[in-house]
Amino acid sequence: MTAPVDALDPVRVELLRAAQSAADATLDRARADAADTLLAARTAADTVLAQARRLGEADGAKEADREKVQAAQEAWETELAVRAEVYAALKAEVRGGVRRALAREDAVARSHLADVARAALGPEAVVTTVAQGGVTAETPGRRVDLSADALADLALDRLGARAETLWGPP
Repeated sequence: MTAPVDALDPVRVELLRAAQSAADATLDRARADAADTLLAARTAADTVLAQARRLGEADGAKEADREKVQAAQEAWETELAVRAEVYAALKAEVRGGVRRALAREDAVARSHLADVARAALGPEAVVTTVAQGGVTAETPGRRVDLSADALADLALDRLGARAETLWGPP
């Protein structure tokens, strides 16, 4: 026997075909949209990553510059500290040398320095011998220090800018 023919079968078949075609088209559009969205997301991620790298490199460069400046400052501070130590040692050595020289020439040196002090302050100056060598002299309101240490310091002060040669190459 044959199955009865339904008059709606061709309509059903056409509706199923149209529904399948619409579903396929919707699925294709969804896949294309997903691909576009994924491509846009990857492009945005690449852009953000590149920007982050640039910012990181800039921050790194700034930090490196800061560290260079800090290292230069620390090096300068160290150099100044060493210069101060060397100058203090030189000053102590010069003072010791002047003391020894005045001790060898004790009476003659003391007499000569007293004459220099009186020439500076006048004959009424009161001259006093200093224990480490040399003399000081005073008149009311005026004082001259010709002690060994003062003479040594004066000699070093007179070096002025030439003292910079102490820090340069020999």
